[in-house]
Amino acid sequence: MKYLDVNIRDMTLEDLPQVMEIENLCFIHPYKEKDLVYEMKENPVSNVWVIEYSNASLGLKQIVGFVDYWVTFDSGTICQIAVHPDIQRSGVGSELMNEVKKDAFAKKVKTITLEVRESNEKAINFYKKHGFKISHKKEGYYSNGEDAIYMILEVKG
Repeated sequence: MKYLDVNIRDMTLEDLPQVMEIENLCFIHPYKEKDLVYEMKENPVSNVWVIEYSNASLGLKQIVGFVDYWVTFDSGTICQIAVHPDIQRSGVGSELMNEVKKDAFAKKVKTITLEVRESNEKAINFYKKHGFKISHKKEGYYSNGEDAIYMILEVKG
């Protein structure tokens, strides 16, 4: 018997409270609500999706993660990808990443890039698991002076 459905869909304004909770739990310098609204409503290259668990018979819906990624011509950039800390390492992040890769392939994107804090080994390993390779280091990239690791993925079907 299946108890929960998993759905990846476009983020809506109604999702903001749950997404902001995840945002604040996952990032050292989280976006503000207005930043996410801009990404959803005004940024023409942005794709902002949530992943939710739901049970229709019980009327339950819970957003457990989200992604914001840009597509410009044949290039993609993952701005943010986050999963609620209580369920990290459950496969939710991989479901989101696989959806990004599938969408990028459909849009004829050749490469997807991202920056990640050098100290965030858990995220670096997650990206490596999904085929990202370290390209180079961006020294002093973050506001606290921490370096960023620039990673790239060649998109394949």
